[in-house]
Amino acid sequence: MTGSDKTLTQHNIVEFLADIFDRRGGEEYLGEPVTMAEHMLQGATIAEKNGQREEIVVATLLHDIGHFTSEFGTFSMADTEDRYHEEAGAEVLGEFFPSVVTDCVRYHVAAKRYLCATKPEYFARLSEASVHSLNLQGGPMSAAEIAEFEKNPNLKDIVAVRYLDDAGKHPDMETPGFDHFAPMVQRVVDACCAARTDA
Repeated sequence: MTGSDKTLTQHNIVEFLADIFDRRGGEEYLGEPVTMAEHMLQGATIAEKNGQREEIVVATLLHDIGHFTSEFGTFSMADTEDRYHEEAGAEVLGEFFPSVVTDCVRYHVAAKRYLCATKPEYFARLSEASVHSLNLQGGPMSAAEIAEFEKNPNLKDIVAVRYLDDAGKHPDMETPGFDHFAPMVQRVVDACCAARTDA
């Protein structure tokens, strides 16, 4: 099942995301010793164990979903190949998830650049693959970029998801599967859709 097979709605988006994890989660994660699914499930598991609120657990679980935007055929993203995965991910989730989730997805790469510029000790924590991608992503932010980034009202949550992203790279960590998080994802979707209906 891909997004082009049927219209995505509040009631089937979670099943659709679960299917992506099931079919494509075993793909390599950018030179790290974990698969795509392992990476996202590890971050979400750590977030849950640390008592993060549900929106942050869900944002961590889905932060790299933009690597699979070819699955979202109904979004007609003809230029997906030219898009950054974080921007594409935020766009495909935007119809169903609140802004705190989509901001964490959209800016998790920028948050790495931000932390490298504002916390020198952070750079030392990055994996070799993450350092390589940092260079491709523009390196640490400039002073002007930092000032602009800090205007985001969700800055604290974006940074939290970035740290969780970095933590999800253990080759031997056991986690629950997507099904464990599915009810939580559905609650976040339902709350978002209800809020938009009431607005």
